[in-house]
Amino acid sequence: MIRYTIGRVTSLFLSLVVASMVIFAVVEVVPGDPAAYMLGVNARPDTIAALRTELGLDMSAPERYLSWTSGMLRGDFGTSYTYRTPVTQMILDRIVVSLPLAILALGLTVLIAFPAGIYAASRRGKLGDMGVMGATQLGVAVPNFWFAMILVLIFAVKLRWVSAGGFPGWGHGILPGLKALILPAIALALPQAAILARVMRSSLLDMLGEDFIRTARAKGLTRRQALWRHAVRNALIPVLTIIGLQFSFLLAGGIVIEQIFFLPGLGRLIFQAISARDLIVVESVVMLLVALVIIVNFAVDLAYAAVDPRLRVRA
Repeated sequence: MIRYTIGRVTSLFLSLVVASMVIFAVVEVVPGDPAAYMLGVNARPDTIAALRTELGLDMSAPERYLSWTSGMLRGDFGTSYTYRTPVTQMILDRIVVSLPLAILALGLTVLIAFPAGIYAASRRGKLGDMGVMGATQLGVAVPNFWFAMILVLIFAVKLRWVSAGGFPGWGHGILPGLKALILPAIALALPQAAILARVMRSSLLDMLGEDFIRTARAKGLTRRQALWRHAVRNALIPVLTIIGLQFSFLLAGGIVIEQIFFLPGLGRLIFQAISARDLIVVESVVMLLVALVIIVNFAVDLAYAAVDPRLRVRA
C-alpha cells in the first residue's frame, strides 16, 4: 500500500505541473492585449505600455509562469486586472457557492442512482428494468441546461415555489441558501444520476454472475439476501471511480448552470473573467479547478486500493 501511495503522489505532482504548463500556454495564445482592452480603443501607446509594466505583462512568458506558479505555492494567486482585487479573495467569495452546489448535486446523484441501478439489476429483462434504462437513456441524452430551463419554467415561473435565480448569501441563513441551490443542483444531478445508475446496474449484474454469488445461493441465501449482503458491496468498487469523476465534473463543469441561475460561483467568475480579458483570474481559477479534480481522483484511487486488495498486491 505504501508503494502504491508513493506512486500515486508522484503522479499527482507530475499532473499538477503539466496542467499548470498547459493552462498557462493556452491562455498565452489567446489573442488580444489585456492592457489595451482595459484602457479602450482610444488609449495612447505610452499609457498602454505603462499599464503593461504595472500588471507585469512586459515580462517574458517563462518569467510570468514562474511568478504565477511560485505565487500559487504561497497561496497568492495574484491581483485581478479588472477589479484590482486579490484573486484569492475572489475565489474564496465564489467557492462558498460552487462547493455546496457540487456537494448537494452529488448527494442527489447518489440518492437517485443507487436505488435505480439496484432496482434495474434485480429485475433484469423485466418491465421495471426497461423503464429505468429508458429513463436513464433520456437523462444521458438531454443536456443539463435544458433540464435547468424546464425546472425554472415549472417551479419558479408556474408554481412560484422558488426564485428563478440569484443567491441570497449564507448570511441570510442556511435554508434560503439551500433553497436557491436546489434547482441548480437537480439540473446538474439528473444527467449524472442517469450515468451512475447505468454503471451501478452493469456492475451489479457482473457481480450477480460471479461464482461466490452462486455459492451463497447454494448455502441457502435467497436472491435478495445474496444481492444485498454480497453483490451490492462488491459492485460499489468500480462505482467509486465514477463518483469521484462526477464530483470533479460537478465542481468544475457548472459554468452554464451558474449562468442560467445567476449564481455567483466559480463558473460564473471564469465566464466574467474571459469576457473582461482578465487572464490572471482565468489562469488561477482554472488551475484551482484542475487541481481539485486531480486531488479528488487521487483520493478515489486511494479509496479504490483500500477496498480492492488486488491493487495493493499488484503495487
